[in-house]
Amino acid sequence: MRVHGPDAADYLQRMVSNDVLAGESCQALLLTAKARVIAPLVVWHRGDDDFLLLTEPELGEVVRAHLTRMRFAAKCEITIEEHTSTLVFGGAAGWGSGGISNTDYGRPAVEVLDQEIEPTLDDADLERLRIEAGTPRFGRELDDRVLPAETGLVERAVSFTKGCYPGQEPIARQHHRGKVNRRLRVLDLDGGPAEPETPVSYAGKEVGRITSSVPGLALAYVRVEVPDDAELAVAGISARLH
Repeated sequence: MRVHGPDAADYLQRMVSNDVLAGESCQALLLTAKARVIAPLVVWHRGDDDFLLLTEPELGEVVRAHLTRMRFAAKCEITIEEHTSTLVFGGAAGWGSGGISNTDYGRPAVEVLDQEIEPTLDDADLERLRIEAGTPRFGRELDDRVLPAETGLVERAVSFTKGCYPGQEPIARQHHRGKVNRRLRVLDLDGGPAEPETPVSYAGKEVGRITSSVPGLALAYVRVEVPDDAELAVAGISARLH
């Protein structure tokens, strides 16, 4: 999504959870007033009054429609751009300003656009890296049942100093005064993979649910009172907190 025009920076500052002017790029969330996630974003400050918003492919039109509907008198244009995106591990060396920092996979990487690069990792490899890094994905870990504080995204996608945006009050209240009942955790499995929504049990009680899994590893929302050394069960498979 391209957002450009004289009011682009001010508009995005009022709409997303992170400070889009603090660096060349940042992770951010587009939220409802009740702090439910509409879309996870990477915001790239591409030039003067020019921002590129990256999100999940199926959310492009959702983001465009929402930002357009809320724009009112802001002097900026919001349009969909299509690019080929490639993830390059090992840092930004050699990619200059064309590399967008990516921390989703637990190791230094940049996302580069419209480059002819032969892939060396497949989708299964990336999914394992994502799960190991504890990074939530829309449609798996992110939906209207969860709050950002439960997902681990507050630390990487929220600014508490930049000012107001939709969902800011619930997030600030949760951060300063409240607590969450569950958190997204990485699980080691003695087998698997486990199907999404499979219950996670501890001492005979259901304490969570699987969201993503590959053989030997899973992401799950688990209640915070579960001890770090707990022996868990997932559909008859032994599991432990990673």
